[in-house]
Amino acid sequence: MQVGPGSDFGRLWSAYAVSTYGTWIAFGAFPLIAVQALDVPTVAVAILESAALAVAAVTATPLGPWVDRRAKRPVMVATDIVRFLAMASIPIAYLLGVLSYAQVLIVAVISGTAAIAFTAASGAYVRHLVPGDRLVAANGRFEATNWVATAAGPPLGGVLVSMCGPVVTVAIDAVSFLLSAVAVRRIRGSDIAARRGNDIAARRAPATRRRTLELREGWRVLLADPVLRRLFLNSMAVNGLIMATSPLLAVLLLGQFGMPAWQYGLAFGIPALGGLAGARLSALLVARYGRHRVMLASGWLRSIFPLGLAFAGPGTGGLVTVIVVEALLITSMGIFNPIAATEKLQRTPADHTARALTAWSVSSKLSQAGVIALGGVVATATTPLTAITICGVLLLATPLLLPKRRHLTPPMEDSGRWTCSPPSNLTTPDTSTSPTGTPCTGRPSAARPEYR
Repeated sequence: MQVGPGSDFGRLWSAYAVSTYGTWIAFGAFPLIAVQALDVPTVAVAILESAALAVAAVTATPLGPWVDRRAKRPVMVATDIVRFLAMASIPIAYLLGVLSYAQVLIVAVISGTAAIAFTAASGAYVRHLVPGDRLVAANGRFEATNWVATAAGPPLGGVLVSMCGPVVTVAIDAVSFLLSAVAVRRIRGSDIAARRGNDIAARRAPATRRRTLELREGWRVLLADPVLRRLFLNSMAVNGLIMATSPLLAVLLLGQFGMPAWQYGLAFGIPALGGLAGARLSALLVARYGRHRVMLASGWLRSIFPLGLAFAGPGTGGLVTVIVVEALLITSMGIFNPIAATEKLQRTPADHTARALTAWSVSSKLSQAGVIALGGVVATATTPLTAITICGVLLLATPLLLPKRRHLTPPMEDSGRWTCSPPSNLTTPDTSTSPTGTPCTGRPSAARPEYR
């Protein structure tokens, strides 16, 4: 798999890298703007975080079928441009003295919705672009980039905020989306789009019923396959519980323990490097021990380590405890995530990839918002440390949702099912067909993953 500047994968990875770094540099900018520039109350800041997440998820739900039926590169470019315009409106409004809380909330919703659509389109395109036997390595590269940006972005953003204010980091984030659009636009390979009306039952249904079936199709795909279903349920539970501890740790470390801001930054910046190490190791471990063994082991480990946060305390010892626990957790996630992402892509029907990924993203955001809110209620009724401990105990049960060995038959695509891909210009009809009669470029995946 070529990843140099001249390769299509290299351009797609560059687009992801530049926008990811921009997003992490601007991490926390919206709450800071709400507090420092708009002087809104605490409850309004909480609404900005949770409501924007939930509304964006609901708004993005109809986009899955829409993305599936369209060429993926134009969708990625369009969503990048939308995010650029939305984010750029904030510094412009701030300079003109007309920035409002409503505008920040609307921008957060627009950006979140566009991000879900971009993720769905890019996931489908990665599957089309990368051979099946290299998907773990490709997803590992994306995962490594994300963790490096997580480690470097917030500290750099903090310096910029202290020097220039939070609006500057939002402007940098806006520019990063514009650069991402340019990188995607430079990809020269073929594109992929599903034909409208492949589902006979949906095609024969009335218009309203057809739209409902299309919206539900992504979840149907995820729940029909036993591996996808278990990974989906495991992901919702694990990510929700882990995300619920994030604001609780902020209250615990910065509030009750009185930890300085720079130590708090270290507590989450240093462990992110473990994600880089895990992502680099993921493909090597799979090649040596097999995909199922590595996925199961790393899935268990990422559910065990968070319980260590129950032993966090004030002072240097508490800081070291948090760093070690978070480093072990994130390293496990760095190993697990590329494998899970590969399973997700290979087991989803090619013409339903975008809607399945959209359903996954929407469910993830809604479940995280709900669990975070519930964690806040528990912390209010007890203490933040108690709520963190409860999350750690509940996480111990989540590996039971991971796929069993009997479920891990090779994905259909890797057994010879064709990947349907119209020509790059999407205007000339393609007369070749897959075994199901769907127009294709005529390339079945030759790779068959090894399961041990």
